[in-house]
Amino acid sequence: MKIHIMGASCAGSTTLGTALAKQLGYPLFDSDEYFWEKSATPFTVRRNPELRNEMLTRDTTGHDHWILSGSMVSWGQVWLEMFDLVVFLYVPHHIRMQRLQNRELQRYGDQIFNDPERAEMYRTFRQWASGYDDNTTNGRTLQVHETWLNQLSCPVLEIKGDTTVEERTGMVLERMKVLG
Repeated sequence: MKIHIMGASCAGSTTLGTALAKQLGYPLFDSDEYFWEKSATPFTVRRNPELRNEMLTRDTTGHDHWILSGSMVSWGQVWLEMFDLVVFLYVPHHIRMQRLQNRELQRYGDQIFNDPERAEMYRTFRQWASGYDDNTTNGRTLQVHETWLNQLSCPVLEIKGDTTVEERTGMVLERMKVLG
């Protein structure tokens, strides 16, 4: 089974993907590893889209089962038919934004407030992520995700609310049983 887990930034797609991969023994791929080049300042240099797609295709080829976490709505039509199940996570705005702050603090510490460059990057990222629900940001928005989900050729499991990883894992495993 090829599973894609997606949602807004800090909705928990990587966390759920990690838990499922561990439980099922599936390899986990994260879209950020393909979208972003490794750089001195993480998440600032975008990878060439053709190379990104080639890398992900190469890494997933040969696996009957795998999980991909993260958003890839602008990666091309080929991905619309790649999955057996897509899991869409939606977390209320205020919870997601608190998670985002906690994650950035864990990654960078007080630099997000004290270092001028990092503080500006955090402010810009937070503003971008904040526009997801009301569709006021460029790129990944709720409306963009919903449009992409409606184009898929596979079943979609929507998980909405502030559910635990265990609850989400259970829902996905239950849907997998139904799909056979």
